[in-house]
Amino acid sequence: MVAAKAWIDKNLKGDSVIWGIVIVLSIISILVVYSATGTLAYRKMGGNTEVYLIKHTLLILLSLVVMWMAHKVPYKYYGKLSLMALWVSVPLLGITYFFGANLNAASRWLTIPIINQAFQPSDLAKLALIAAVAGMLAKRQKNIGDFQNTFIPIMIWIGMICLLIALANMSTAVLLLATCLLLMFIGRVPMKFLLMVCLIGALALTTAIFVGQRGGTFFSRIENFMSDEDIPYQAQQSYIAIATGGVAGKGPGNSEQRNFLPHPYSDFIFAIIIEEYGMIGGGVVLFLYLALLYRGMHVVAISNRPFGGLLSAGLSFALVIQALVNMAVAVGLGPITGLPLPLLSMGGTSLLFTGISLGIILSVSRGDQEDSFQMDGNQPRKNVMEIA
Repeated sequence: MVAAKAWIDKNLKGDSVIWGIVIVLSIISILVVYSATGTLAYRKMGGNTEVYLIKHTLLILLSLVVMWMAHKVPYKYYGKLSLMALWVSVPLLGITYFFGANLNAASRWLTIPIINQAFQPSDLAKLALIAAVAGMLAKRQKNIGDFQNTFIPIMIWIGMICLLIALANMSTAVLLLATCLLLMFIGRVPMKFLLMVCLIGALALTTAIFVGQRGGTFFSRIENFMSDEDIPYQAQQSYIAIATGGVAGKGPGNSEQRNFLPHPYSDFIFAIIIEEYGMIGGGVVLFLYLALLYRGMHVVAISNRPFGGLLSAGLSFALVIQALVNMAVAVGLGPITGLPLPLLSMGGTSLLFTGISLGIILSVSRGDQEDSFQMDGNQPRKNVMEIA
């Protein structure tokens, strides 16, 4: 035990609570995905239910490795890498829209040559934009009210990236815009500028609705959500799963709605969690995400550099808001979006980008912990927004 603790202290730096939350959610993900993919494996793999279990477990382990590697990199380097990633993301999003793999009437995927692995450039663009906005806000804290030099560059990047993503993925673009607004609010951007970002974002999203691939789907999902009579098939099956799960659930592997619910291992995995583990299990998962947000914001509170605090806040908001939206859809509190549940849903490169995001948050907390040891004991610590 002593040797294990020494190894953990040496190799797993940063917020220990975040490490614990990620590991617990990873274990839950393996258990629920194994159960939810039973029918899919039977249909596509001739009854070999272990195929998806092994694949998903390997992806979970790989995402943990990526997270560990990301947390070892000093977070100051992510500010420089983010601008490079933004310039790469713009042509990738354009190529994806015109030449990407089309699935469910949307071109969101590109296939990486040689390894033949599909990925969504929007995952890279989302991560790059949040890090870049955090960096631009941190550098301009002394001139945060400067419209031309501070606000215009941020506004251009947010509008352009959100527009390109919204052409094929409206829900991701809306959540990204909301995350950027929260980040700018924390970064002390004047309210009049935030209102302008709202207007520009609304204009970009409206343009994407009428020009992009998902305009019809966007309106139909809103109409179905507002209607009391025309409930989509996915929502019906999700409600059945939740209703039959009760308080304690049917038990691991005993889901029945996985045979009827579309994408029970991704978009509607929260419904399967409640069906098998009940409201207790669903409450535990919700608590873990809220705890993750709390710890991410705790990093902001203790950070002694603006960039680190803003970076941790932006990535924490992005992960947890997406999780809350996914869970809200499953229980009928929002229109169907198609967004996966971070850390829990079965996925490919999306799991890896989630691991990178968490690794960056841990890198910020790791850097601040190391800085605190180097500080003079008599020197008072300052809040992140007091340092310019």
